[in-house]
Amino acid sequence: MDHDVELRFQKVKTELEKKFGEGMDVQAILFLIGVNELGIGYKDFSKSEKTDLLHVAICTLLEPYGYYEFEGKDEEQWPHFKLIKEIPPLDSREQQHLIKEALIAYFEQNDYVKIT
Repeated sequence: MDHDVELRFQKVKTELEKKFGEGMDVQAILFLIGVNELGIGYKDFSKSEKTDLLHVAICTLLEPYGYYEFEGKDEEQWPHFKLIKEIPPLDSREQQHLIKEALIAYFEQNDYVKIT
């Protein structure tokens, strides 16, 4: 199963690199998702905003798994989420697997990347 997820993740990564340039890693992809979910386009984000964008991405990715629920956007259009259930303790490998699996689902669901 890990092998399948890794292959599919590499396809997502390759497609994103065609659009955004080489060197896309999980962190860069999370940043892109955060910017996409914020919906205001790219700008120079502060360090704090970048951290918030990563949080938005993680919440968005884990929402279908039942960990977070979207509550709405604030006056500056930042999405806010409520923690529904605690994420179980995961080791580094399990954490990477969950995030990559969720990234694949996000891009498939939103038709950004076709994975065959």
